[in-house]
Amino acid sequence: MLPRALPTRSLALTPIGLGVWTLSRKYWGDDHDDARAIRTIHAALDSGINWVDTAPLYGEGHGDRLVAEALSGRPEVIVASKVGVLVEGTASGHAESKLTAEHVVADCEASLRRLKRDRIDLLQVHWPCNHGTPLEETVGALDGLRAAGKIREWGLCNYDADGIAEARMHATQGVASLQTPLSLLRREAEHEVLGVCGQGPQPTAVFAYETLCRGLLTGRFRSLPTFPATDQRSWDERFQGRRFAHARALLDDLQKVADRVHIGLPELVVGWVLAKKQVHCAIVGARTPDQIIQTATAARLVSKSKLWAIVDKVAALHGGG
Repeated sequence: MLPRALPTRSLALTPIGLGVWTLSRKYWGDDHDDARAIRTIHAALDSGINWVDTAPLYGEGHGDRLVAEALSGRPEVIVASKVGVLVEGTASGHAESKLTAEHVVADCEASLRRLKRDRIDLLQVHWPCNHGTPLEETVGALDGLRAAGKIREWGLCNYDADGIAEARMHATQGVASLQTPLSLLRREAEHEVLGVCGQGPQPTAVFAYETLCRGLLTGRFRSLPTFPATDQRSWDERFQGRRFAHARALLDDLQKVADRVHIGLPELVVGWVLAKKQVHCAIVGARTPDQIIQTATAARLVSKSKLWAIVDKVAALHGGG
């Protein structure tokens, strides 16, 4: 799994990165085991993955602390994190995005302490501001953190085409990356965002997340699942009623394709994401070492154009595309 250099050329990331959210306790049920989480991160590295994606929101800092423990003595592993989310003291009582220059800097400093690192390789705005801070101010703070050596690069998450264009206008050295959801069940980014990121003299690398749709696309759930109230999937409509039935029918047909070419279903669905020419990397979540091992080999499938033509036909039969 050879690393791919970002358009900015400062970082080279393997096509698959490990998402830490699923290992960070909150919103993923009660079956948590930090020792298993550490083993999962190590299994990702042993499989050739050279980067992890975390955020202050993941377990309210617990994800960062797991990363710090797992990567102790491994400074060569690339850490991507996020910035801007305010959890406590919000008027709504829910997490919000606060992107003043002061908060961006303070949030980055807090992450550095939890991660026990002097620099974050890639710092990403978690989602657009909920408080009306001009994007120019946020971008200025990010450029300042890079100039101060606190981060190597910065990017965005969950921005639309207009937001990407505006950020590029204010950035001194371009926008390194954009994280956006993309999978066989969530394809909105294909219509505009991917194209915008690929434009210009210095394109923005696309990182696809939710590539497995919170585990739904692994094929693990053969019948309507139930989750504890502490698991966000208990209120995710994709795991309920007609939407689950639609996903199950698609997966049944995709399993036939996977069986024909002797690969696992998780590898197939992640490989489909990576085969999109605008996608630089796919972020994959896992709860156990075996799960990340199953998907870490997906990059080997990227060049199999005939396979993706078949997958696209299957998806089209189920209303995808």
